[in-house]
Amino acid sequence: MPYKTAGLSLSAILLLPTVYCHRFGRKTILIWSYFQVAVLGAFTALSPSYVVYCTFRFLTGMSVSGVILNGVSLKVEWIPTKTRTLVGTLSSFFFTFGQMILAGVAYSLKDWRKIQVAVCLPFFIFFLYSWWFSESARWLVLNGRSEEALKHLHHVAKMNGKPEMTEKITLEVLESHMQKEVQSSKNTHSALDLLRTPTMRKISMCLMVVWFSTSFAYYGLAMDLQKFGVNIYLMQIIFGAVDFPAKLIALLMLSFLGRRLTQGMCLLVSASVIFSNIFVPKDMQITRTALAVIGKGFTSASFTCVYLFTGELYPTVIRQTGMGFVSTMSRIGSMAAPAVLILDEILPALPSIIYGGSAVVAGLIAFLLPETLNIPLPDTIEDVEEKWEKKKQSIQEQTQSESLVLQDIKQGGGTFEENKSAHLCPLSETPVEIK
Repeated sequence: MPYKTAGLSLSAILLLPTVYCHRFGRKTILIWSYFQVAVLGAFTALSPSYVVYCTFRFLTGMSVSGVILNGVSLKVEWIPTKTRTLVGTLSSFFFTFGQMILAGVAYSLKDWRKIQVAVCLPFFIFFLYSWWFSESARWLVLNGRSEEALKHLHHVAKMNGKPEMTEKITLEVLESHMQKEVQSSKNTHSALDLLRTPTMRKISMCLMVVWFSTSFAYYGLAMDLQKFGVNIYLMQIIFGAVDFPAKLIALLMLSFLGRRLTQGMCLLVSASVIFSNIFVPKDMQITRTALAVIGKGFTSASFTCVYLFTGELYPTVIRQTGMGFVSTMSRIGSMAAPAVLILDEILPALPSIIYGGSAVVAGLIAFLLPETLNIPLPDTIEDVEEKWEKKKQSIQEQTQSESLVLQDIKQGGGTFEENKSAHLCPLSETPVEIK
C-alpha cells in the first residue's frame, strides 16, 4: 500500500496541466482530468505486469490532482464570501464518504482488478456532466472574455432566482468593476511570482510547510493501520467516520475564529494526540486506536482548512499555480510518510516523534499567515501586496498610538481610555479618532 500511494504522490508532482490551467481555464482542465482518470483507471485493471500497473497509476495520480485542485479553484471563485466556509467544508465531506465507500467496495470485491474498475467507472459519468459546469467568471474577465463571463453570470443569477440582476449586471459594469485587475492580468505570470514579492513570498513559504506537514502526519497515521490490531476494512471506515465530527468542529472554528487560528489549532491538537500515543502501552490497543483516530480526524480537518485557506490567499491570476505549487509539497509529504515508518526499527517511538514534531512546526508557522475570514478574493498580485501591507501598517499605527497613550499615562496620569480618546492615529494623513 505505501508503494502505491507513493507512486500516486510522485505523479502528482508533474502538475503542468494543473499549474498552467490559468491559461486554459478551470473547466477545461477539470473535464480533461475527469476523462483521464476514467480511461487510465480502466486501463490499469488490464495491466499485464507490475511495471505497467505502476505506470498507469502514476498517470492516474496526475489526473486526480487535476480534479482536486481545479475543482477547489472553481468552487472558491464562484461561491460568495459569506458562504465560502460552509460550502468548502460540506464539499470536504464527500472525501470522507469516498473513503468509507471504498472500504465497502474493497471488502465486497476483493479482486484488485474489479476494485479498480468499480472505482474508475463513475468518472465517465463525471466527465459527461462536467460539460455543463460554468467556467470561472473571474478567470474569463481576466483573460479578455468578458462577454462570455457575463453570460455565465446571467445564467447563475437566473438559477439562483434573481433574474432582475441580469439587468443590473451589464458588460460596462463588469469591466469597470474589474478594470484594475484586467490591466494587471495583461502581464505574464509564472511560478516565480509566488516568491517574487514580499507578501506572496511569505504566504508561499508558510503554506509549503503547512501542506507538507498536514499530508505527512495524515498519511503517517492512515497508512500504518495494521499496527492497531483492527481489521483493515473496519479501520478504514472508522478513520472515515471520525472526519464527520472533526470537520464539523472545523466548520465552527472556521466560521467564528477564522482560518489562521483553525489551521494552527488543528495541527497542534493533532500533534498532541500523536505524542500522547507514544506513552500508551502497546497492550492497550483500544486506547491507542482511539487516539490515532482522533489524530487522523484533526489532520483531515487541517486538510479541509488548508484547501480553503490557500484558495483565498492566492490571487486569481496565479491561484492555480499557487495551489499546484503548495500541493506538490503535500505530495512530497505523503511520499516521505511511509519511509519514516522504517525508523521504528531504531526506536519504536521515533516515527511518532517525527510526525508530531512536523505538525507542531507547521501549526506554529500557520499563525504567521494573514487572516482571510469574510475578506473578498484577491484577483491580482498587487491586490495581495496592497491589502496585507495596509493591514500591517494599520496594526503598526495602532501599536504606536497605544504606546503614546501609555507614555501620557506615565507622565500626566489619567486612565487608558481617557488618554486613548484624546489621541489621534499618528500615521494618518487626516485626523481619525481611534475607536
